[in-house]
Amino acid sequence: MCAEGCGGNAGIERESHVRRDEIAAGLAEVDARIAAACRAVGRDRGEVTLIAVTKTRPAEDIRILADLGVRDVGENRDQEAASKAHELAELQLTWHFVGQLQTNKVRSVVGYADVVHSVDRLRLVEAISKEAVRQGRRVGCLVQIALDDDPARGGARPADVLELADEVALAEGVWLGGVMAVAPLGEDPAKAFARLRDIATRVQEQHPRATMVSAGMSEDMNEAIAYGATHVRVGTALLGRRKPFVR
Repeated sequence: MCAEGCGGNAGIERESHVRRDEIAAGLAEVDARIAAACRAVGRDRGEVTLIAVTKTRPAEDIRILADLGVRDVGENRDQEAASKAHELAELQLTWHFVGQLQTNKVRSVVGYADVVHSVDRLRLVEAISKEAVRQGRRVGCLVQIALDDDPARGGARPADVLELADEVALAEGVWLGGVMAVAPLGEDPAKAFARLRDIATRVQEQHPRATMVSAGMSEDMNEAIAYGATHVRVGTALLGRRKPFVR
Protein backbone atom coordinates (compact mmCIF):
# COMPACT_ATOMS: atom_id res chain seq x y z
CA MET A 1 0.00 0.00 0.00
CA CYS A 2 1.28 3.51 -0.84
CA ALA A 3 2.36 5.43 2.24
CA GLU A 4 0.63 8.72 2.94
CA GLY A 5 2.16 11.52 0.89
CA CYS A 6 3.78 9.32 -1.74
CA GLY A 7 1.60 10.85 -4.45
CA GLY A 8 2.95 14.28 -3.61
CA ASN A 9 6.50 12.99 -3.68
CA ALA A 10 5.92 11.44 -7.09
CA GLY A 11 4.57 14.76 -8.35
CA ILE A 12 7.63 16.60 -7.07
CA GLU A 13 9.89 14.03 -8.72
CA ARG A 14 8.05 14.43 -12.03
CA GLU A 15 8.42 18.21 -11.81
CA SER A 16 12.14 17.80 -11.14
CA HIS A 17 12.57 15.59 -14.21
CA VAL A 18 10.59 18.05 -16.33
CA ARG A 19 12.73 20.96 -15.12
CA ARG A 20 15.93 19.04 -15.80
CA ASP A 21 14.75 18.34 -19.35
CA GLU A 22 13.89 22.04 -19.84
CA ILE A 23 17.29 23.17 -18.63
CA ALA A 24 19.12 20.52 -20.66
CA ALA A 25 17.27 21.66 -23.79
CA GLY A 26 18.07 25.30 -23.06
CA LEU A 27 21.73 24.49 -22.47
CA ALA A 28 21.97 22.52 -25.71
CA GLU A 29 20.42 25.41 -27.65
CA VAL A 30 22.69 28.03 -26.07
CA ASP A 31 25.77 25.89 -26.63
CA ALA A 32 24.80 25.45 -30.27
CA ARG A 33 24.39 29.22 -30.64
CA ILE A 34 27.81 29.85 -29.12
CA ALA A 35 29.42 27.22 -31.36
CA ALA A 36 27.76 28.69 -34.46
CA ALA A 37 28.81 32.23 -33.54
CA CYS A 38 32.39 31.04 -33.07
CA ARG A 39 32.42 29.22 -36.41
CA ALA A 40 31.10 32.32 -38.18
CA VAL A 41 34.19 34.31 -37.20
CA GLY A 42 36.77 31.53 -37.17
CA ARG A 43 37.03 31.17 -33.41
CA ASP A 44 37.34 27.97 -31.44
CA ARG A 45 34.34 27.06 -29.26
CA GLY A 46 36.68 26.57 -26.33
CA GLU A 47 37.52 30.28 -26.35
CA VAL A 48 34.09 31.23 -24.97
CA THR A 49 32.89 30.42 -21.46
CA LEU A 50 29.19 30.31 -20.67
CA ILE A 51 28.21 32.02 -17.42
CA ALA A 52 24.75 30.86 -16.38
CA VAL A 53 22.97 33.88 -14.91
CA THR A 54 20.70 32.38 -12.27
CA LYS A 55 19.19 35.42 -10.55
CA THR A 56 15.63 34.73 -9.27
CA ARG A 57 16.16 31.03 -9.96
CA PRO A 58 16.20 28.42 -7.18
CA ALA A 59 19.34 26.66 -6.05
CA GLU A 60 17.97 23.44 -7.53
CA ASP A 61 18.33 24.94 -11.03
CA ILE A 62 22.01 25.52 -10.32
CA ARG A 63 22.38 21.93 -9.11
CA ILE A 64 20.91 20.75 -12.40
CA LEU A 65 23.24 23.02 -14.38
CA ALA A 66 26.23 21.72 -12.43
CA ASP A 67 25.16 18.15 -13.11
CA LEU A 68 24.99 19.04 -16.82
CA GLY A 69 28.56 20.34 -16.73
CA VAL A 70 28.12 24.08 -16.17
CA ARG A 71 30.69 25.42 -13.72
CA ASP A 72 30.34 29.21 -14.02
CA VAL A 73 27.38 30.86 -12.31
CA GLY A 74 26.45 34.55 -12.34
CA GLU A 75 24.35 36.45 -9.81
CA ASN A 76 23.63 40.15 -9.44
CA ARG A 77 21.98 40.49 -6.02
CA ASP A 78 24.13 39.89 -2.97
CA GLN A 79 21.37 38.71 -0.65
CA GLU A 80 20.22 36.07 -3.12
CA ALA A 81 23.71 35.11 -4.26
CA ALA A 82 25.14 34.71 -0.76
CA SER A 83 22.35 32.33 0.22
CA LYS A 84 22.80 30.17 -2.87
CA ALA A 85 26.57 30.10 -2.61
CA HIS A 86 26.28 28.92 0.99
CA GLU A 87 23.69 26.26 0.15
CA LEU A 88 25.72 24.96 -2.80
CA ALA A 89 29.16 25.24 -1.20
CA GLU A 90 29.95 21.59 -1.88
CA LEU A 91 29.71 22.07 -5.66
CA GLN A 92 32.84 22.98 -7.61
CA LEU A 93 31.50 26.25 -9.03
CA THR A 94 33.01 29.57 -10.02
CA TRP A 95 30.77 32.36 -8.76
CA HIS A 96 30.61 35.57 -10.79
CA PHE A 97 29.05 38.69 -9.29
CA VAL A 98 27.70 40.56 -12.31
CA GLY A 99 25.50 43.25 -10.74
CA GLN A 100 26.27 46.76 -9.57
CA LEU A 101 28.18 46.59 -6.30
CA GLN A 102 27.91 49.09 -3.47
CA THR A 103 30.80 49.28 -1.03
CA ASN A 104 28.57 48.28 1.91
CA LYS A 105 28.04 44.89 0.22
CA VAL A 106 31.71 44.21 -0.47
CA ARG A 107 32.35 42.20 2.70
CA SER A 108 29.57 39.74 1.85
CA VAL A 109 30.37 39.51 -1.87
CA VAL A 110 34.08 38.89 -1.31
CA GLY A 111 33.09 35.97 0.91
CA TYR A 112 31.81 33.92 -2.05
CA ALA A 113 32.48 35.64 -5.39
CA ASP A 114 35.46 34.42 -7.38
CA VAL A 115 35.13 37.20 -9.97
CA VAL A 116 33.45 40.61 -9.71
CA HIS A 117 32.45 41.92 -13.15
CA SER A 118 31.32 45.41 -12.13
CA VAL A 119 34.43 47.20 -10.88
CA ASP A 120 33.99 50.78 -12.07
CA ARG A 121 35.62 53.13 -9.55
CA LEU A 122 38.75 53.38 -7.43
CA ARG A 123 36.85 53.37 -4.13
CA LEU A 124 35.39 50.00 -5.03
CA VAL A 125 38.81 48.60 -5.97
CA GLU A 126 40.14 49.70 -2.59
CA ALA A 127 37.20 48.19 -0.71
CA ILE A 128 37.44 44.82 -2.50
CA SER A 129 41.21 44.73 -2.02
CA LYS A 130 41.01 45.49 1.70
CA GLU A 131 38.31 42.89 2.30
CA ALA A 132 39.99 40.23 0.16
CA VAL A 133 43.19 40.64 2.16
CA ARG A 134 41.22 40.46 5.42
CA GLN A 135 39.51 37.23 4.33
CA GLY A 136 42.65 35.73 2.82
CA ARG A 137 41.13 35.52 -0.65
CA ARG A 138 42.15 36.53 -4.17
CA VAL A 139 39.25 37.92 -6.14
CA GLY A 140 39.20 38.49 -9.89
CA CYS A 141 38.13 41.97 -10.97
CA LEU A 142 36.81 43.05 -14.36
CA VAL A 143 36.68 46.75 -15.16
CA GLN A 144 33.15 47.56 -16.26
CA ILE A 145 33.01 50.02 -19.14
CA ALA A 146 30.15 52.44 -19.83
CA LEU A 147 30.15 52.09 -23.62
CA ASP A 148 27.73 55.03 -23.91
CA ASP A 149 30.13 57.18 -21.85
CA ASP A 150 27.41 57.55 -19.20
CA PRO A 151 28.53 56.08 -15.85
CA ALA A 152 25.06 56.67 -14.35
CA ARG A 153 24.05 53.16 -15.49
CA GLY A 154 27.24 51.63 -14.15
CA GLY A 155 30.70 51.42 -15.63
CA ALA A 156 33.76 53.60 -15.95
CA ARG A 157 34.08 56.08 -18.78
CA PRO A 158 36.18 54.65 -21.61
CA ALA A 159 38.78 57.39 -21.03
CA ASP A 160 39.24 56.24 -17.42
CA VAL A 161 39.49 52.48 -18.02
CA LEU A 162 43.25 52.15 -18.44
CA GLU A 163 43.99 54.07 -15.25
CA LEU A 164 41.46 52.01 -13.30
CA ALA A 165 42.90 48.78 -14.71
CA ASP A 166 46.33 49.89 -13.49
CA GLU A 167 44.92 50.42 -10.00
CA VAL A 168 43.39 46.93 -9.95
CA ALA A 169 46.66 45.40 -11.12
CA LEU A 170 48.52 47.07 -8.26
CA ALA A 171 46.01 46.23 -5.51
CA GLU A 172 46.53 43.41 -3.03
CA GLY A 173 44.14 40.48 -2.78
CA VAL A 174 42.75 40.91 -6.29
CA TRP A 175 43.78 40.10 -9.84
CA LEU A 176 42.90 41.96 -13.01
CA GLY A 177 40.86 39.67 -15.22
CA GLY A 178 39.96 42.07 -18.02
CA VAL A 179 36.87 44.07 -18.93
CA MET A 180 33.10 43.83 -18.93
CA ALA A 181 30.37 45.79 -20.70
CA VAL A 182 26.69 45.82 -21.57
CA ALA A 183 25.55 47.05 -24.98
CA PRO A 184 23.74 50.41 -24.53
CA LEU A 185 19.98 50.36 -24.95
CA GLY A 186 18.85 51.25 -28.44
CA GLU A 187 22.28 50.91 -30.05
CA ASP A 188 23.44 48.32 -32.56
CA PRO A 189 25.28 45.88 -30.27
CA ALA A 190 27.86 45.13 -32.96
CA LYS A 191 29.00 48.76 -32.95
CA ALA A 192 29.09 48.83 -29.16
CA PHE A 193 31.09 45.62 -28.91
CA ALA A 194 33.50 46.85 -31.57
CA ARG A 195 34.34 49.75 -29.22
CA LEU A 196 34.68 47.27 -26.36
CA ARG A 197 37.14 45.20 -28.40
CA ASP A 198 39.31 48.27 -29.00
CA ILE A 199 39.38 49.14 -25.29
CA ALA A 200 40.03 45.51 -24.30
CA THR A 201 42.97 45.42 -26.70
CA ARG A 202 44.49 48.53 -25.11
CA VAL A 203 44.07 47.04 -21.63
CA GLN A 204 45.76 43.82 -22.76
CA GLU A 205 48.66 45.78 -24.24
CA GLN A 206 49.39 47.09 -20.73
CA HIS A 207 48.31 43.93 -18.88
CA PRO A 208 48.81 40.86 -21.10
CA ARG A 209 47.16 38.49 -18.63
CA ALA A 210 43.92 40.50 -18.52
CA THR A 211 42.34 38.48 -21.32
CA MET A 212 38.74 38.21 -20.09
CA VAL A 213 36.11 40.08 -22.10
CA SER A 214 32.71 39.65 -20.45
CA ALA A 215 30.04 40.70 -22.94
CA GLY A 216 26.89 39.42 -24.53
CA MET A 217 23.64 38.14 -23.11
CA SER A 218 20.74 36.13 -24.49
CA GLU A 219 19.83 38.69 -27.15
CA ASP A 220 23.27 39.81 -28.32
CA MET A 221 25.73 37.01 -27.61
CA ASN A 222 26.40 36.46 -31.33
CA GLU A 223 27.60 40.04 -31.81
CA ALA A 224 29.65 39.88 -28.61
CA ILE A 225 31.40 36.70 -29.71
CA ALA A 226 32.10 38.22 -33.12
CA TYR A 227 33.97 41.03 -31.37
CA GLY A 228 36.03 38.93 -29.01
CA ALA A 229 33.90 38.10 -25.96
CA THR A 230 35.48 35.34 -23.89
CA HIS A 231 32.60 35.09 -21.39
CA VAL A 232 28.91 35.43 -22.21
CA ARG A 233 26.33 35.98 -19.44
CA VAL A 234 23.16 34.09 -20.34
CA GLY A 235 19.99 33.75 -18.30
CA THR A 236 16.72 33.83 -20.24
CA ALA A 237 17.84 31.75 -23.22
CA LEU A 238 19.17 29.14 -20.83
CA LEU A 239 16.58 29.01 -18.06
CA GLY A 240 13.48 30.68 -19.50
CA ARG A 241 11.79 33.91 -18.48
CA ARG A 242 12.62 34.98 -14.96
CA LYS A 243 10.17 34.82 -12.11
CA PRO A 244 9.73 37.85 -9.83
CA PHE A 245 12.20 37.84 -6.97
CA VAL A 246 10.50 37.67 -3.60
CA ARG A 247 12.35 39.19 -0.67
